[in-house]
Amino acid sequence: MDILRHTLLWCSENKNLQNKVPKMKFVQKALKKFMPGEELADAITASKEFVSMGIPTVLTHLGEELKDLSEADDVTNHYLSIIDKIADEKLDIEISIKLTQLGFNLSEEKTFENFDKICERAEKLNNIVWIDMEGSRYTRKTINFYKKIKAKRKNTGICLQSYLFSSHQDLNDLLEVTPNVRLVKGAYNEPHDIALKDKFRVDENFLDLSRKMLIESNKNGNRMVFGTHDLKLVKAIKKEADLLNYPINNLEFHMLYGIKINAQKQLVKDGNKVRILISYGKSWYPWYMRRLAERPANVMFVMKNIFSK
Repeated sequence: MDILRHTLLWCSENKNLQNKVPKMKFVQKALKKFMPGEELADAITASKEFVSMGIPTVLTHLGEELKDLSEADDVTNHYLSIIDKIADEKLDIEISIKLTQLGFNLSEEKTFENFDKICERAEKLNNIVWIDMEGSRYTRKTINFYKKIKAKRKNTGICLQSYLFSSHQDLNDLLEVTPNVRLVKGAYNEPHDIALKDKFRVDENFLDLSRKMLIESNKNGNRMVFGTHDLKLVKAIKKEADLLNYPINNLEFHMLYGIKINAQKQLVKDGNKVRILISYGKSWYPWYMRRLAERPANVMFVMKNIFSK
């Protein structure tokens, strides 16, 4: 599994494959299992179906680092329009953004200006904006960015990755600003001195961080979210929450569109909060490969669906 994961992550970064693979018909068919479509309308339609079942969503427009800062204004305006549409249609949908889509790799000042504009609009319309965590070279910068924006906008959240050696210190650092945190395992091809490679240790770290997050949330009421499809981890987190007398209706899990739908419905039935992360956009290839790498067993799931009628 480690070899397969490494291969998938390598594929996610290979520019030649990024140009060729998305055009392959069988890949496009497989993608439908994890993404309703490339357009915002596709994501909104899928969201409405989940909302009708009592499962709200989080939308993210797929994209990678900008080459020109002028593109950041277009991305910002796109997210502003999403927030307006969500409010107009009275939908329980949040948004999640990669800072590099707003120019983080080119200008932190311009990125803050863009992100603040989005948060301000969301705040007026009673919505929240999440920051997706990217590769480790952005981790410290992203945490510092979040601490700065959180001092100005309370309706913001940040993603943390349990496979990083720095994750406990990162969480401790964030606790200074009473953060809203979404914990995930992590899905970038990181060096051995940056990230844990053994699944058992990544899971162990995830649970340790979850325990700390639950304690913090009990104390300060900030929102702590667990982004995982690993049902063993879900069960362990629910057990920890019970031991800590954490309110069951505050225990929140975020899961990806198309994965373990029955488990998502069961969590809601059990009284937990669940949100489905729905991605859309034409720049889906790197994201798609990283999703497969997070759980290589998904490759078999994809192959099964490709050849099913």
